[in-house]
Amino acid sequence: MISVFDLFKIGIGPSSSHTVGPMVAAGRFLEAMPADAARVRVELFGSLAWTGPGHGTDSAICLGLLGAEPSRVDPDTVPGLVAGLRARRRLACGAAFDPAVDLMFNFETLLPVHSNGMRFRALAGDGTLLLERDFYSVGGGFVVAAEQPEETAPPPVPDPFTTAAELLAICADRRLSIADVQLANECALRARTQVEAELDGIAHAMFASIARGLEADGLLPGGLKVRRRAKGIARKLAAAEHSNMLAPHEVLDWVSAFAIAVNEENAAGGRIVTAPTNGAAGIIPAVLRYARDFCPGATAARQRVFLLTAAAIGGLIKRNASISGAEVGCQGEVGSAAAMAAAGLAAALGADPRQVENAAEIAMEHHLGMTCDPVGGLVQIPCIERNAFGAQKAIFAASLALRGDGIHHVSLDQVIETMRQTGADMQSKYKETAQGGLAVNLSAC
Repeated sequence: MISVFDLFKIGIGPSSSHTVGPMVAAGRFLEAMPADAARVRVELFGSLAWTGPGHGTDSAICLGLLGAEPSRVDPDTVPGLVAGLRARRRLACGAAFDPAVDLMFNFETLLPVHSNGMRFRALAGDGTLLLERDFYSVGGGFVVAAEQPEETAPPPVPDPFTTAAELLAICADRRLSIADVQLANECALRARTQVEAELDGIAHAMFASIARGLEADGLLPGGLKVRRRAKGIARKLAAAEHSNMLAPHEVLDWVSAFAIAVNEENAAGGRIVTAPTNGAAGIIPAVLRYARDFCPGATAARQRVFLLTAAAIGGLIKRNASISGAEVGCQGEVGSAAAMAAAGLAAALGADPRQVENAAEIAMEHHLGMTCDPVGGLVQIPCIERNAFGAQKAIFAASLALRGDGIHHVSLDQVIETMRQTGADMQSKYKETAQGGLAVNLSAC
């Protein structure tokens, strides 16, 4: 089972696959490193090499080797921690590591499993290889080792499902909602009180990232000189409200402001929730806050229904296609997040399971083919605005599904498979490399 807490992880920006994943991988290597290691060397491959500095991968490797964890590190301390390591050129365990020399970007080679590959080596004082490990950051902060050790099988869950059709059948047979099914499976791994408390913590962290983003201004780091906009948009909307001049459609401008706020925080390396990736981290928080602020009957219980339902849909997408921009393009990030948000909102507003599945299908269908072409390798252009549009599409999809009876021609399973096939056919330069699309054309202007 893919848990709600696998898909929603508290971490830092700017990228789940290029920042969070490499930090986790470096931490795992640090734990396995021999005590007599004299030097550590790290090699990045594929997408991690092409957009590494723009996505903060170099800093993430440093942080992981320093023992930092994405969910615990204070974003404000990151620059000092990395600068300190660059100056000392030595890890706390005593092994030498000079990022300028020992962190290498391989632009020519791909490791066999995934384009986001990393190779860690621990060397003895005479240069003898003591330990070598390959890791892959496969999207959403998930990390896979080239040789995974055998693990104890997790406890069985009461209602396993691998497709949307299976999920709908369980709901129909047992007269359960999608959130009920996901909750029962979660409670096979954790006590219900813990599940609910952690879900409330995820919602709180999402709302906190919106709040921080709405208060911050100035330029985002990275050299593109992108100015934060969320605070200014929110200020203008608030002024219009006070003068009774807010047009009905401007509620969606608030949704855009919420999504932009989160992704500006992400681009600045701030604290956000991977949902299901960092590049698409603004969509689900924006729609969740829309449900809280603009839809009647908002409660903590309804927020849990939203998140549990979104996780069930996200698990299907991850299992049967991908949530990784490096694998399938931005359709796997923004498209997946929009489908999850649409399903969550529909469920929170009382949709039945068929309507929820329809909402997810509509949102996913209308992101098919979206490329991942970050300008300068930064999660800024076009990524930040894409979150605003993804959030709005999620709301439209939920609304259309709620107005229907759940009967539709294209199933969610078919759309997920189409997304997988489209990603497989997509040229690699359009998958998080900054070598094609808008990244090239804007740079040439």
